[in-house]
Amino acid sequence: MARIGVLALQGDFLEHEVALRHLGQEVVQVRTVAHLDGIDGLIIPGGESTTFGRLMSDLGLYRALADMIAAGLPVWGTCAGLILLARHVLDLSYPTLAALDIVVDRNAYGRQVDSFEMDVQVPVLGPEPFRAIFIRAPVIQAVGEGVEVLARLPQGEDVPRVGAGTPIAVCQGRVLGTTFHPELTQDLRFHRHFLELVAGRVAPI
Repeated sequence: MARIGVLALQGDFLEHEVALRHLGQEVVQVRTVAHLDGIDGLIIPGGESTTFGRLMSDLGLYRALADMIAAGLPVWGTCAGLILLARHVLDLSYPTLAALDIVVDRNAYGRQVDSFEMDVQVPVLGPEPFRAIFIRAPVIQAVGEGVEVLARLPQGEDVPRVGAGTPIAVCQGRVLGTTFHPELTQDLRFHRHFLELVAGRVAPI
């Protein structure tokens, strides 16, 4: 059983916690540097990226997290969490953890009223489509050579301001990022995939 931390400064951390407990994992709500001690992996949930940035700065979490990720800690960011992991983010006044070599545009799909759902293919999860929920989602504008794209917006889908084929799930080493919210569904395949990454059963590229 892995001991997984969930950054619990704000956002939908409780939904991740419920999913992990369904899978039999020990969960630690991370609010201080001390809470990072002994965790095997970390999830940074969806929420408001500027609020995350301010609180992480105030609590001294940036350096501790950056050092742990550099040392090999598996981490998964969903929506705002992906923003905090990106190397470059447009229009963000706080630093990021720069763990994913991607360029991100925050909230590029639109406002809260522009939220939507669609079925997407994620080959690493198997043949069944995954129901992806996008809420004020970031857009991945570019990916570096070391980044594996796990899923893209499907062809033929009408998504305002965002083109078909845009990356929506990426992985680099033991760092996973999704622009959507798997924790808001009953489908636990992404959480299982992250746990396999934590356990070393998924070979990082």
